[in-house]
Amino acid sequence: MENLKLQLEEIEDQEKNLVFTRFDCSEALNIGLRLIEKGKNLSKGITIDIMKNGHHLFHYSFEGTSPDNDEWIKRKNNVVTRFYKSSFNIGLKLKLLNKSIEEKYFLSPNEYAPYGGSFPIIIKDTGVIGTITVSGLSQEEDHNLVVETIREYLES
Repeated sequence: MENLKLQLEEIEDQEKNLVFTRFDCSEALNIGLRLIEKGKNLSKGITIDIMKNGHHLFHYSFEGTSPDNDEWIKRKNNVVTRFYKSSFNIGLKLKLLNKSIEEKYFLSPNEYAPYGGSFPIIIKDTGVIGTITVSGLSQEEDHNLVVETIREYLES
């Protein structure tokens, strides 16, 4: 339980600090290409999706993925769009409460997946305007891949 609380604090810190000053198609492409490079190094099948205000700016699927990955992305994105928090954040909060998303919020698990992998695109002084999502690894690995890539991009 304590480990979950520490993990949640770390994620909330990530959401507070990984903030863009702007985000357009160019940023989406650069981040998407970085995710592809990292995915190649992992040698695992992942799907990458970047959306801004409901508009797909970037989408790529490695060999070994399937339409199931696209469905996971859609359901994880729905969580971020609903709560303005990463899908992993909401999943950990639900785990701490020992409740499902359906029990706590009356949301269908067919439409909402509170599992790691979707991170909000947050613009300074504006708020959440989209999502960067990965599907295909464990939920923690999906989340960490996105966060690491955003952090590297913002630091460059």
